[in-house]
Amino acid sequence: MIVLGCSQTESIENPLTIEVTQRLMATDGGQLLLRSLDAHGGLDAWHNAETSSYVWGFGGGLQSKMVAHNRTRQVYHDVMMIGEDNLPSGAEMAWDGTQAWAYPDSLPTSARFMATTGYYFQSIPFILADPGIQYEILPPALLDSMEHKLLRVTFDDGVGDAPGDHYTLYIHSETYRVNAIRYRSTFGSGRPPIDDNMRETLLYYKDYVDVDGLTVPTNFEAFGFYDGLKGDKYYEAASREHSYTQPFDESRLLMPDGARIDPSPSGE
Repeated sequence: MIVLGCSQTESIENPLTIEVTQRLMATDGGQLLLRSLDAHGGLDAWHNAETSSYVWGFGGGLQSKMVAHNRTRQVYHDVMMIGEDNLPSGAEMAWDGTQAWAYPDSLPTSARFMATTGYYFQSIPFILADPGIQYEILPPALLDSMEHKLLRVTFDDGVGDAPGDHYTLYIHSETYRVNAIRYRSTFGSGRPPIDDNMRETLLYYKDYVDVDGLTVPTNFEAFGFYDGLKGDKYYEAASREHSYTQPFDESRLLMPDGARIDPSPSGE
């Protein structure tokens, strides 16, 4: 059993924070997540932030300026770069909560996958306090010779486009900050079994900054992970120009003429 400090419960003001705290307190895994959330600024700071806004991009890949609504998870992007491709003026994409679209229709990316990928990676651990999520505390493990608490997160059926995804958080044993995650993307591939032989990606969370009451990473490094060992480097990613106070322009969710709708993994 993990005992929370008084600051986590005595200063609660946002009603949504009360509901989420009560739900997470019901399990040991949820309590561990609460400790980590507190280390990243706390649920109140997250629930009082209507939006998340930043430039987020994979090294050598997609880079965009995005604004996401933290409650609805709707998001729109001004696409800045996709590899070496010359992008047309006004390139954009969005997820309106039902459909994902890219403009123009020749934009070489999957809006259904990419519109929310950077947002979800950047928003861990806060988005992992959502309903429909299960938590399992795993035995502690070393990360670069330093012991970390491990928390595996899985999703109920029907949660998002990839309910078969899972994340294992490396939570620092003293600071309770997330220093890395392991994950397996299952977009379009159902719910493969979780076992000791699966291949995963180990993603480091680095160079934290404090923005609008939240403590958030700005650099990410991803490596292969198999049979308990870190493998070759897969990619780098970075974020900048963070804000959690930007207004959300709902008109940006409207699909312009000449856009392309990207279907869900089920083809819908």
